[in-house]
Amino acid sequence: MDQAREIAEKRLLANGSPLGLLGSSTAYQQVWARDSMICGLGLMVTRDPQGPEIMRRSLNTLQAYQSRLGNIPHNVGFTGIPDPALIAHGGSLQVGEGKPQVVVDTAHAGCIDNSLWFIIGQHYTHQMDQDTMRLKAAWQAIQRAYTWLEYQDSNECGLLEVHEAMDWADLFANRYNSLWPNVLWYAAQKSMAGMAEALGQDPEVYLQRAEDIRFKINTLLWVGPEVPKDLGWVENHRKEWLYPIRATVNLYQERPYFLPYMAFRDWCDRFDTFGNLCAILFGVANEQQTARIFDFIRSHGIDEPHPIKALYPPVMPGEREWREYYRVRNLNLPDHYHNGGAWPFLGGFYVAALVKAGRLAEARHQLARLTEMNRMAREPGQEWDFNEWFHGRSGKPAGFRGQSWSTAMYIYAHECVQRGECPVFGGLW
Repeated sequence: MDQAREIAEKRLLANGSPLGLLGSSTAYQQVWARDSMICGLGLMVTRDPQGPEIMRRSLNTLQAYQSRLGNIPHNVGFTGIPDPALIAHGGSLQVGEGKPQVVVDTAHAGCIDNSLWFIIGQHYTHQMDQDTMRLKAAWQAIQRAYTWLEYQDSNECGLLEVHEAMDWADLFANRYNSLWPNVLWYAAQKSMAGMAEALGQDPEVYLQRAEDIRFKINTLLWVGPEVPKDLGWVENHRKEWLYPIRATVNLYQERPYFLPYMAFRDWCDRFDTFGNLCAILFGVANEQQTARIFDFIRSHGIDEPHPIKALYPPVMPGEREWREYYRVRNLNLPDHYHNGGAWPFLGGFYVAALVKAGRLAEARHQLARLTEMNRMAREPGQEWDFNEWFHGRSGKPAGFRGQSWSTAMYIYAHECVQRGECPVFGGLW
């Protein structure tokens, strides 16, 4: 595991660029808001000072291309750079015939987690480097991103409403009051509180909003005795929630995980791994919920053959949740990609969540398994591909090699196991 961390740090730092951290060494040759901010968890604990510097460059690039209304771009890159992930768009970012220039991606311009991760990444970076002058200079941009997010709560229920395929699973049908973005919305409130306090401002409004979001996520998306439902409160404050809450309680009685989303008189009953792990890591889930989530993962083999699958069970063609665009580039067929594929970066979050819950022996065991996962390679005789994702049943590697968040979340997971606690998340969250 120590050898793997050393290799991971070298691979991660090699993906740095003048703009910040690129998505991988073989594709995704842009600074992605989601990827780069998640990778900050690993960059800020690298033993080489280049790591934090690459993180700060990513933050600066994302801030520089913030939209007029405050949204943080999905990704930023140079035109004309060959990129096999952009094969459907001509193999590179394109804008006219002029000289190479920086361009903001519009393929997934409606993604909501760009601004969420930008706020969390700013807080995490400050917690690690204590550079209050840098934070002060960025504060206006952070507040603008926060304001943009407030306007994504279209019905003013306190939770974000998200378009289909506009969270991390940007080719998947999560929508409306989705789990993962709203757990990040809770974490963003805690982040805003921590940064406001560092700047000598009152954090209370953010802390109060965080507890309100936590209450509403649990009211809407958890089914079971661990969270008693106050239907009187729902009747008086959020009548639109009465139908799906009553329906899911009557139909399921209990579920050992948060549901992935609730829409208008509609919902999904599958295990969204990233959303549930973040609920544990950020503190949305209580101790009883955490135990049930981990038990479900183990009993249903969601961490087999590798830690860990993104979804269980996968969506099959013909089911209500199926979308024909899942067939694009064969990405979201059953047991593929977002649809039940296993991701090493999610394995890093799994290890971190186990550490946060105090399950240190299991965390170390899963880190060892994650080490072997990252060691696998597509070509015979090779090793340490740090691949993008793996087939959920066969365990074979797929996607692109040299993935930044596969390396970064391995580094962060290793750091969590070494310390016996999660940097930053063990404190504010």
